[in-house]
Amino acid sequence: MGRNPRRDLLAGLTVAIVALPLALGFGVSSGLGAEAGLATAVVAGALAALFGGSNLQVSGPTGAMTVVLVPIVAQYGPGGVLTVGMMAGVLLIALALLRAGQYMRYVPAPVVEGFTLGIACVIGLQQVPAALGVAEPEGEKVLLVAWRAVEEFVKAPNWTAVALATGVAAVMLLGARLRPAIPFSVVAVIAATLAAQLLGLDGAVPIGDLPSGLPAPSLDFLDMSALGSLLAPAVAVAALAALESLLSATVADGMTVGQRHDPDRELFGQGIANLAAPLFGGVPATAAIARTAVNVRTGACSRLAALTHAAVLAVIVFAAAPLVSKIPLAALAGVLLATAIRMVEVGSLRAMARATRSDAVVLCLTAAATLVLDLVYAVIIGLVVAGALALRAVARQARMDQVDFRPDLPGEHSDEEHELLAEHIVAYRIDGPLFFAGAHRFLLELSEVADVRVVILRMSRITTMDATGALVLKDAVEKLNRRGITVLASGIRPGQRRALDAVGALDLLRPDGRDYATTPEAIAAARARLQHAGLVPVRPAAASTVPVPAADPDAGADADAGAVGSASAVAVESEEAPR
Repeated sequence: MGRNPRRDLLAGLTVAIVALPLALGFGVSSGLGAEAGLATAVVAGALAALFGGSNLQVSGPTGAMTVVLVPIVAQYGPGGVLTVGMMAGVLLIALALLRAGQYMRYVPAPVVEGFTLGIACVIGLQQVPAALGVAEPEGEKVLLVAWRAVEEFVKAPNWTAVALATGVAAVMLLGARLRPAIPFSVVAVIAATLAAQLLGLDGAVPIGDLPSGLPAPSLDFLDMSALGSLLAPAVAVAALAALESLLSATVADGMTVGQRHDPDRELFGQGIANLAAPLFGGVPATAAIARTAVNVRTGACSRLAALTHAAVLAVIVFAAAPLVSKIPLAALAGVLLATAIRMVEVGSLRAMARATRSDAVVLCLTAAATLVLDLVYAVIIGLVVAGALALRAVARQARMDQVDFRPDLPGEHSDEEHELLAEHIVAYRIDGPLFFAGAHRFLLELSEVADVRVVILRMSRITTMDATGALVLKDAVEKLNRRGITVLASGIRPGQRRALDAVGALDLLRPDGRDYATTPEAIAAARARLQHAGLVPVRPAAASTVPVPAADPDAGADADAGAVGSASAVAVESEEAPR
């Protein structure tokens, strides 16, 4: 923090100016009041900066967290929200100790984009009552609440509130395009407050009285009897805090050179922040992508910037509470409406929708679930659907192709002998994964193999095999056996061998008591069986080098051609073999 303190102090001051109206607005939206948003920004902002895993992250109340908190406030009251915050802090610390931060990298980009789009819609809808200047209707579903607010506005229009909200939002959006370095949110809020006070505008309802300073730490809000029923909301809050914080840290890393966050330490820092913030009346907190981006763009170099941001907000709490209390609620609604609009990256959404049809489906489904259900369910649904579509795509990569086995024949063979062997032997190579998502397709393909004496499966290019794949292969071999087709195996990898042995497939793949290391060895064994059946003439060299296997006792046919015709042979190519 001592390398470039001037830049950090300036960046922290800028972030504090940007964060002030956001903290007030999110506090009001959560249902606990503007003072709760300020307390969260001060306490959680300072502790997350000290204990977190990113040098540039800025934490505090966020719109995504507000979306989760509104139904908790409605059901359990303010004390329930504070209790949930502390429980979420404990869960976050547990996640950090379990080193769960590394798994953030497995969240697909369409899920994140859809999640962000859904949150932006929810935040915008939450501001409709304040922007229209009506009392917030009862209800938990934002779509229903927004519709009821519109109905109330039609009965008794409040054009002052509408003008303040749209004016603040317009100034923020246009100003960000013209002069991105200027904090137009503060400029617009100050202008709206002055207009409301000097002109005596009717309908400009202010925030209300704010306490001068942070309350003393207290545990009076804890209701131990309700801990069981609050566990599910606490899990939701912890999951959201982890997701948004790690996403914000990743964004910060991408905006800088040489900065890399520690995901597990970041979870620990957020846990400490959420443990402490409720003690001072604050709501659950998370890292804020918008404030973090401002911090990076204004030249922050270390944690000193985030600490400065918290200190400046603390000064405002203690010294300017009477002035802050006069800010109209409609002006804060305008700030959050503009924030919701700026959260939507149209270019990213368009690119994600055009990438693949699966990405577009996951994005839209996650956004819709965020709007209709809740954030945690939305992420779970998005992950499940993305995983299912990914499995389908991976399964489709696996294929089975018929290949020419004759180049692998040992020794010199005439064209006539090649043709004779080709009449009785067919070779297949399996590429890709053989697992539950696509294994049954191979069972159907193998079951339709033409009437030959020997089937050779070259399996060295199988990337993975699970129990389902092994069972499907066993079933296919058994079907071939019943049709009188011989099976040999070679070059099976240790992981594949374990799966095949577990389901009893190896007993079918090595009827003579051994499997083969290379494809030529498997072909030589298959040729020897054909020679024994009298289907291929015996060559002295082959007869002297390759032992003739005994007839399959399970053949159930005559002692001549039928003995071998009822056997089954699968040859699998070895990784070490050149072919």
